[in-house]
Amino acid sequence: MKSITTYQNKKVLVVGLAKSGVAASLLLHRLGAFVTVNDWKPLSENKEAQSLLDEGIKVVCGSHPVELLDEGFEFIVKNPGIPYTNDLIKGAAQKGLPILTEVELAYQISEADIIGITGTNGKTTTTTLTHHMIEAGKKPSYMAGNIGTVACEVAQTALENETMVVELSSFQLMGIKDFRPSIAIITNLYDAHLDYHSSREEYADAKVAITKNQTKEDYLIVNGDQQELLDRVQFTDAAIIPFSTKKELDFGLYVQNGGIYFNQEHIINLQDVVLPGAHNLENILASIGAAKLTGVSNEAIQSVLTSFTGVRHRTQFVREWNGIKFYNDSKATNSLATKSALNAFSKPTILLCGGLDRGNDFDDLLPYLNNVKAMVVFGQTAPKMAELGEKAEIKLIKKVEDVKAGVWAAAEIAGEGDIVLLSPACASWDQHPTFEVRGDIFIEQVNKL
Repeated sequence: MKSITTYQNKKVLVVGLAKSGVAASLLLHRLGAFVTVNDWKPLSENKEAQSLLDEGIKVVCGSHPVELLDEGFEFIVKNPGIPYTNDLIKGAAQKGLPILTEVELAYQISEADIIGITGTNGKTTTTTLTHHMIEAGKKPSYMAGNIGTVACEVAQTALENETMVVELSSFQLMGIKDFRPSIAIITNLYDAHLDYHSSREEYADAKVAITKNQTKEDYLIVNGDQQELLDRVQFTDAAIIPFSTKKELDFGLYVQNGGIYFNQEHIINLQDVVLPGAHNLENILASIGAAKLTGVSNEAIQSVLTSFTGVRHRTQFVREWNGIKFYNDSKATNSLATKSALNAFSKPTILLCGGLDRGNDFDDLLPYLNNVKAMVVFGQTAPKMAELGEKAEIKLIKKVEDVKAGVWAAAEIAGEGDIVLLSPACASWDQHPTFEVRGDIFIEQVNKL
């Protein structure tokens, strides 16, 4: 961990707890800042805030009072989940206070090299693949960021000869100032999180901010099949390395004659890659690019791609039972992700879907339901999902209470050779606190069959 004095004897307000807020508060305290933490949950119900009190950190709980800004803070560190429309955050912005997220702190103290990965879809799979490839190449690597382990926590122990592979959301990237990864990846760019961002333009700007501080010594790996994305990153000083699943490239990563290539060098045959789904090919290409730039051998890359079957909750193979294969894609919290999951399979599929109703319809899924022979629907959007199935002329549509019941319903419907796919196309919050909990219930019930 680098020794920095940026926050020494400075008043810093951390807004929002959860894992990132707690980690940021403790780090700032360690760096000599006078930290105040503000969280909406009342102190009596807030174990995280209570733990910070025990460390001698001031906490203000139960609301986000704008009056806090009268205390003369010099920095704000914001939990990514708190929108910029929050009155306290708006007040800080009007005062011209720097509003950071904890990944900026991670960069400021990190001795380790940083690979930053963002995009609408595929971030977690690309992060995980890149991490495994680097480790297979005998170099210490840590996964951090939006994938679950707080970046500024990992950065405190990662050493100079090691690598942090950091998954970054648009929420996190809106709060960076100097953050500069030596290798950045943007997997793709589609409409998402428009309930958080004021516009699609703001969302896109947040994504490409990953490269705004890169220099000519750095690399940006970017989806070469999306011209809009290529146009948006032309401002960067980094060396742009495109990847494409659709065309051969003179420079970059591409697929040709059943093989994957990097700068004309054959890396692996497609038939040897075990991770299912055309959408995962983009993630694989991007990961190979980062691994090769880090000095990982083809043999190490091949060892990962011939054994890696998927990330938990992301088109994750769970089990084969009575000739039926069960896949957990609980991370599919929007239609776009469910489209990718459905595209991954050509066999007859029983689709489990439904969840939080955000007011949208799901007609964009219609062209992707050709292989779906039955639907099991649940949650707030069950009626909408059933209507979708009727439009697609799917003969068997079964409404159930929840995912748990859905597994048993799907097992009764499915026959040998079929796929049972949990890919909800909706957030989980109507019935579960996270998509991980929803996916874990699915796995648990599948293993009980």
